[in-house]
Amino acid sequence: MSGLSKPRIAITAVGCVTPLGNSLEDTFAALLRGESAVGPIQNFDASGLPVNFAAELADRPQMDQGSLKLALTRQCWLQIQQQMGGSKLPERIGICVGSEAARPDLVDFAARLRSGEGPNLAELQKNAADAPANWLAEASGAKGPISTVSTACTSSSQAVGEGFLRLVRGEVDAMIVGGVDVLVGPLMVTGFSLLGALSTRNDDPKAASRPFDKDRDGFVLGEGAGFLLLETEASAKAAGRTPLAALSGYGTSCNAWRLTDSPPDGRGAAQAMLQALETANIAPDEVGYINAHGTSTGMNDPSEAAGISRVFGPSNATPAVSSSKSMMGHLVAACGAVEALVCMEVVRQGEIPPTLNLDVPDSRCDLNHVVGAPRKAEVKHALSNAFGFGGSNGALVISSWD
Repeated sequence: MSGLSKPRIAITAVGCVTPLGNSLEDTFAALLRGESAVGPIQNFDASGLPVNFAAELADRPQMDQGSLKLALTRQCWLQIQQQMGGSKLPERIGICVGSEAARPDLVDFAARLRSGEGPNLAELQKNAADAPANWLAEASGAKGPISTVSTACTSSSQAVGEGFLRLVRGEVDAMIVGGVDVLVGPLMVTGFSLLGALSTRNDDPKAASRPFDKDRDGFVLGEGAGFLLLETEASAKAAGRTPLAALSGYGTSCNAWRLTDSPPDGRGAAQAMLQALETANIAPDEVGYINAHGTSTGMNDPSEAAGISRVFGPSNATPAVSSSKSMMGHLVAACGAVEALVCMEVVRQGEIPPTLNLDVPDSRCDLNHVVGAPRKAEVKHALSNAFGFGGSNGALVISSWD
C-alpha cells in the first residue's frame, strides 16, 4: 500500500471508559499524573483466590458481564454522539469491534441448570462476542459491513485496523471501530492465575503492574472500552467535523510460534510494526512515541523489546516508550483501541505519560523508557502495539492531522 495514493483517514470522535476515568480526557490526565487504578477487587469476594486485586472500573455497576459490556459500549457511543454535535453520519458506514464472548458466573449458571432453568435466547445474544457490534449497528443505523474480531489482546487493534483498510479501499465513508472487554470476574481471575500469568502481589497491588522491570511477575486484569469514529477526509469535511488526528498506518502479523508465549527475537511484533510504518509511508525515525503492549509478563516484555529494537535500532535511537497497563491494567480485547486513543492524546497534547513501577529495567528490555514523570515532546507520529495470546500482532500509527 506504500507509495499508492490513498485518502487520509480522520479520527473525528471518540468514546472511552477505563479504570482511570469515564472519558478519554480523565483517563489521559490520570496517566500523566501517574495514578494507578489497581486495588483490591470490589465486585465479588476474591478472598479465596490466588489473586485478589485488579484494575476495576470506577463506580462499577453491579451487573453481569454481558450487560456491562453493552453498557460500556453505550457509554462510549453517547460520548461520540456528543462530540458529533448533531451532525449526521454518512450513508456508507460500517462497524468493526474487538470483543470476546462474555464469561458467565459459573456458580449462578450451574444453580439455574440444576433447577431446570436454562439460558434464554436474549441472554445468549447479550453474552455473544458480536453483541456490542450488533448493538452499535442498531443504535447508529449503520447498514454497511459489520464484523467482530476476537483475537484476545489484539482484538481491538485489529478491529481499528480493519476499519482503516475498508476506508482506504473506498468501501465505506466512515467506520465505528474499537473494543470492549470486562474480565474482572471469578472465572477469568482463576483461569489466568492457574496459567501463572497474573501478578500475585496481593500485599502491594499498586506496584504489581511493572512492565519491563526486572522484578515483574505478571499482568493485572483490567476492564473498559474505547471506540473511534473513523472517516475519510472528504466525509469529515462534508459533515463539518474537525479531525482530532489521523489514523495513518496499520500492520498485523502472526508469530506462528507457540500458543502461550512470544518468540524471543520479536520477529512477529517487528513485522507488524514495519507494515504499519510502510502503510503510513513514514520512516522509523519519524515515530516519536510508542505505547508498548508492555504487559509486565516474563516472556512478552523481552520479546516486544526485541521487536522494537529490530525496527528502530538501539535504545538511544528508539522513540520514547511507555506502557499504559502499568496504571490501568490489561484491558485485553479493549486494550488496542484504548491505547491508540492514548497515542492520539500524546500527539495532540505533546506530553508522554510514564511507565509506573519501572524501577530497574530488565537488561533484555533496553529501550528509551519514560519513567518517573511525563515527558514533554512534539510527537507527529505515535505507534500503538498490541500482541495477543495465541500469537496475533497488531500495530497502529496515529499521526497529527496538521
